[in-house]
Amino acid sequence: MCFCYMSPASPPLMQYSLPYSLVIFDLDGTLADSFPWFRRHVNAVADRFAFRRVADEDVESLRHADSREILARLEVPLWKLPAIARHMRRLKGLHIADIPLFDGTEAMLRRLRGAGFCLALVSSDSEANARRQLGELALLFAHFDCGASVFGKARKFRRVVKQAGLAPEAVIAIGDEVRDIEAARAAGIACGAVRWGFASSEALRARAPDLIFERMEDIARELVVRSARRNATTA
Repeated sequence: MCFCYMSPASPPLMQYSLPYSLVIFDLDGTLADSFPWFRRHVNAVADRFAFRRVADEDVESLRHADSREILARLEVPLWKLPAIARHMRRLKGLHIADIPLFDGTEAMLRRLRGAGFCLALVSSDSEANARRQLGELALLFAHFDCGASVFGKARKFRRVVKQAGLAPEAVIAIGDEVRDIEAARAAGIACGAVRWGFASSEALRARAPDLIFERMEDIARELVVRSARRNATTA
């Protein structure tokens, strides 16, 4: 059973037997178009924490790398990651208004929620930033587990699955980075990858996610269609 909070503004739920009952979203690069903001600020952060600056010509190769490769190329020691993450969360909190959600995010989330899916958010960002970023859409989410470290998402996925009272096979995590796929695999849940975020399509496909989404509207369409097919075969 997924324990989902229904706000007064939420649409009535349709009763489906869903192949996935819980959809766990990443925020940055998946729902929020934060890379332009990141690109504007990353080199000041690099100077502050003494790691290698990111040149324009570096970006494409970094999009093909996994998290460990990115850290190695930028010469970021692991012991600095907590301080860098805290600084980035504070910095982002000052600029939330400059970071829009991707077009179609609201319609997609509302369609999923109206179709009976339980929604959760697992992010490296703070919960306060995530809620401000989502605005009233935050009311559609039953679970938030934020502040994930670079390699800490699997633990948070497991915790959200436990809180939701679901078997892992009833859960899919959707993100834009290689580490999202790796974390979902480690947590024993399905994974979907979006093509409009940071990682290149080639890097994502090489990790063989269960689903790849070309456009925002494909998320709700694909998941709702799968639920309809399941209901047709079990009717």
